[in-house]
Amino acid sequence: MYLAMAKRLLMETDKRLLWKASWTLGVKGLRSVHKHKRRLKKGQFFPPFLYLSVINSCNLRCQGCWVDVAAKQQRIELDAANRTIDAAKKMGNAFFGILGGEPFMHKDLLDLFAAHPDAYFQVFTNGHFITDDVARQLRQLGNVTPLISVEGSEIISDERRGRAGVLDDTMAGLEAALRNKLMVGVCTSVCQSNIDDLVNEKWVDRLIEMGVMYCWFHIYRPVGPESNPDLALTSEQQRRVRQFVVDTRATKPIIVIDAYHDDAGNALCPAATGFTHHVGPWGDIEPCPVIQLATESIHDQRELRETFNESDFLRDFRQLTAQHTRGCVIMERPDLLVELAERHGARDTTARGTVMEELQQITPRRSQFQPGDEIPERSLVYRWAKKYAFNDFGTYGQHFSTDRWQDPDQAPPAESAKTSLPVVSQ
Repeated sequence: MYLAMAKRLLMETDKRLLWKASWTLGVKGLRSVHKHKRRLKKGQFFPPFLYLSVINSCNLRCQGCWVDVAAKQQRIELDAANRTIDAAKKMGNAFFGILGGEPFMHKDLLDLFAAHPDAYFQVFTNGHFITDDVARQLRQLGNVTPLISVEGSEIISDERRGRAGVLDDTMAGLEAALRNKLMVGVCTSVCQSNIDDLVNEKWVDRLIEMGVMYCWFHIYRPVGPESNPDLALTSEQQRRVRQFVVDTRATKPIIVIDAYHDDAGNALCPAATGFTHHVGPWGDIEPCPVIQLATESIHDQRELRETFNESDFLRDFRQLTAQHTRGCVIMERPDLLVELAERHGARDTTARGTVMEELQQITPRRSQFQPGDEIPERSLVYRWAKKYAFNDFGTYGQHFSTDRWQDPDQAPPAESAKTSLPVVSQ
């Protein structure tokens, strides 16, 4: 399998792009993690990876979207984005995730990539704006990988994404990116309506045949103003997805990203471990994209390293979350986020202004943290990579004890959720 993957990388991609990814994402990415570990030992903090939602606008209206895509357009202007990335690079960062809305609706997006040839960008996109011309420009830049979202069959895609013909337009963008030999990924928010269509070998084999180099199956999170909890996976389905990811990594010549487990299969949250935080379209610095609360901004009049290092809100978020769960806090303990926001006077970072009400209305449910059902990595390469670069960095060892986990069959009533873990609903 490893030889087959190496052959694919050498034969199916632009060699310059492959080298660029190996250096900026691989070597420099590992270096950024190393610097993060050194900072933690000194009692300092700056996340080694940053995600920026550069715009709120989108041409689609996806079920469960937490972004104010229909509101007046708001974007991080080019100067502010450049300052933020430059400040992060000074801390050793080399990789940046670019989100929206739909990032390619940002008029200066390609200029942003061009301004940072020493960094690598992963763009979360529906693919509709990737034409051959755009793909050629991305190939020339060499420091961008589009991660294109596919949410199911034609019918399911139209239903999930709120418009007719979505899959055709997405596949057209994917094909344009592949024709131009970009390093292309495909991601899926796995939910009730697409798990059977996409979490299977047939779909992965099709991606490999097309030339897709990596995929990402992440779990649908019922958040936002129209959360659609009926789409959320059960605990058994989440275990099924995890097992599929582990098996695919060990048997198929395609890279499979996973952001929620370490090498032994223990659950973790990248925001709780400090591995990454998020900047929203208004410049607000949030724990992660789905937690739209903040007390700081990239527009604050102080250096970004000071903002991250001195943020009581972000520090309290990491510690409080780690004390109570290794999973997704917004799914398991939304009450903690309400408590945290009230304690720090955190502002709602949305245009709609209803985040606190949304958190209070969430029915807690189990996320990726399922003690006793851990599924360790089968692949030796992934085991090594996670042990070095993607683990909890001691976060849960400092704060968490599994004896605090409440078995779902003995879950407490909702009114006691602030003192025990958690009310679980499927």
